Amino acid sequence: MNINPPFRVEHIGSLLRPRYLKDAWKRYEAAEITESEYGVFVDRAIKEAVLHQEQLGFGAITDGEFRRKSYWSHFLEAVDGFGTRTAEFKFRDIAGKTQNFLAPYVKQKLRWTGPISGGAFEFLRCATTKTPKLTIPSPPTMHFWCGSNTFDRAVYTNDESFFDDLRELFLKEISDLVARGCTYIQIDDVPLAMLCDENVRSKLASNGRDPDRLTARYMRLINEIICDLPDTVTTGLHLCRGNLKGSWLSEGGYDLIAPRLFREIEADVFFLEYDDPRAGGFEPLRHLPKNKMVVLGLVTTKSSALEKVDDIKWQLEQAARYVPLENLGISPQCGFSSTVAGNPLTEDDQWRKMDLLVSIAEDVWGDH
Repeated sequence: MNINPPFRVEHIGSLLRPRYLKDAWKRYEAAEITESEYGVFVDRAIKEAVLHQEQLGFGAITDGEFRRKSYWSHFLEAVDGFGTRTAEFKFRDIAGKTQNFLAPYVKQKLRWTGPISGGAFEFLRCATTKTPKLTIPSPPTMHFWCGSNTFDRAVYTNDESFFDDLRELFLKEISDLVARGCTYIQIDDVPLAMLCDENVRSKLASNGRDPDRLTARYMRLINEIICDLPDTVTTGLHLCRGNLKGSWLSEGGYDLIAPRLFREIEADVFFLEYDDPRAGGFEPLRHLPKNKMVVLGLVTTKSSALEKVDDIKWQLEQAARYVPLENLGISPQCGFSSTVAGNPLTEDDQWRKMDLLVSIAEDVWGDH
């Protein structure tokens, strides 16, 4: 088995909370137990999740994101300046039902006052003998959702002044993580995937926002936080179309952004969602440079149905028409629980899907 990331089979990050952890969360929210008492349950759940991932054979291990309310909530809790507002977009499900959601906005100058994920990383590193992988939200995640209400104009006069502070915030956080020994960082981004959706692009244009300029600026912003990292640090960029209780935010293939995405962003590996026709075809992968890797999210976290081995292998064969098999890996399309509530499947469903991925990787590549 390869001992350095990225691996042939990867897990994107979040895991379903065990029932006892959800119960403890409710008690904590109701002030029936202290933060310290709740932390005991979190630590237990992380250790159990780590052990399960190791037993399945994963090389990169996450903490299930059990310490977070959502994939970006820990940034809002730890950083001076953030608040939440209702986003301009809505989640929708297979039945056509839509749902509003809260998103980050900026109410005062951003300031990094100390580690956001440092303690979580150190606990994870001590809990596993494998490679600890830390997931963080992307900088565009802190800008995209609220349009002209992204920040108060009394705080920042324009996007660039906001981006300056946002970049410094992420640089300090990542520098702290690297100093603690973190060697594998996954950046979770939704805006770039949404900028592949013609409906989203039309909505932005009607509001006076140029989707192409926004795409280019977001890519540069991501590069600015990872371009000077040591060679010992592997960075991955996960593009997500939204993940909330089985619903999503956008659709459309990667065609519109693929040439710039793969050739300009300096991440070592790209984690792409390919679990549904909404993702489009594999043709955009032809732009991938030979020194990069793509992990294909061929197994869905949005439903309990277990994928068929032959179907996954067939999809890999189709992708290999555009990218050498040695540059590919496989994974779930996203995390199983981007929020505390989790997606509509059971823990057993979750582990069966992850076990399926490991067995396919061993069969296709001979390792994982």
